[in-house]
Amino acid sequence: MRLRGNIEPLPPVKTPGRQTKTQKRFWKVFWRQRYLYAMSLPFVVWVFVFHYVPVWGWTMAFQNYSPGLSFFEQEWVGFQHFIDLFSDERFYRVLRNTFAMAVMGLVAGFTVPIVFALLLNEVRQELFKRTVQTVSYLPHFVSWVVVAGIVTKLLSTSDGMINEGLLALNLVDQPIPFMAKETWFWGIVTLSDLWKEMGWNSIIFLAAMSGVSPELYEAAKADGAGRFRQMWHVTLPGIRSTIIVLLILSIGNLMSIGFERQLLLGNPLVVDYAEVVELYALNYGIGLNRFSFGTAISIFNSVIAMILLFTANYLFKKYSKESVY
Repeated sequence: MRLRGNIEPLPPVKTPGRQTKTQKRFWKVFWRQRYLYAMSLPFVVWVFVFHYVPVWGWTMAFQNYSPGLSFFEQEWVGFQHFIDLFSDERFYRVLRNTFAMAVMGLVAGFTVPIVFALLLNEVRQELFKRTVQTVSYLPHFVSWVVVAGIVTKLLSTSDGMINEGLLALNLVDQPIPFMAKETWFWGIVTLSDLWKEMGWNSIIFLAAMSGVSPELYEAAKADGAGRFRQMWHVTLPGIRSTIIVLLILSIGNLMSIGFERQLLLGNPLVVDYAEVVELYALNYGIGLNRFSFGTAISIFNSVIAMILLFTANYLFKKYSKESVY
């Protein structure tokens, strides 16, 4: 019934009878799904042991940790390691490199697999489609050591295939030192990662596209839509939820770009553009036995990742009604 004036409806009263009914429903659902809960229990224990128990080690960031002393014998220094971290000019250069390569990797590594999956989804010859899929998946199983060797060899100035091709086409007069140019390092890392992971990342989008109802395509065809308009108005809206959820998770992992690529592809000539946060923690924390300083770097990295995840989830939930929780 519609109320008039400034009288607001009273909130529903929680009666004991209603609560008991809700509890009975909960235990009824719990008993019905008891096997699912039992199967998920080992993974919950695994996550707790390996992802929550180690958080206890964060206390090292507030100590001058010495491996030979017990927890109560350590020297507590408060936020001194965080102050040292934010006072180091190299840290801001490392932070710039991390954000730059992470954003470039997110843009290229997220949009290209979607486009690749869209094009592959339109292929009607199954043999050709499966061959392309298999070939595109293979680089994912190649280690970064091998990938770095291939990239370095291709871009070499002595006998690199890229430089030899450019010289043969008379596009350049002398070989280009790709691996010695600082500003090109971010692009080389991004393209290398894209080649390695593009096929693998497109799997989940292809799986989502297979779930789009064929009736929607038939209706689009009846309305005169071509292949491109079907992709734009049927396929992409059909996988919209998948795209948003994966995008939110990718933004949450923006700072966790690893250090293998930068370590293997980098060299002393491009070190100012190659060093990232995790490599910085390895060199100036673990490498110099400054375990507390390295832990402070890891805490900073985790806090930024959580802020990015919650912010992205909040914005998508507000404007698109899609979120991961």
